[in-house]
Amino acid sequence: MAFVGLFMLICGTMKSEFVVYRMLVGKSKSLWGENVHRFYQCAGFAVFIVGALVALKIIGR
Repeated sequence: MAFVGLFMLICGTMKSEFVVYRMLVGKSKSLWGENVHRFYQCAGFAVFIVGALVALKIIGR
């Protein structure tokens, strides 16, 4: 989960041309417009933090 968040954060920052990221952006662009990369930066950061907390067993079961 942390790696997926890191992937989204890095791709959003670099405005990556990676195929998977382009598909995500294509689906999200109608809702977020030109802010789609900023959305993936913020969402990626949040997913990374939650994933790191779960990996460190701070939250979760």
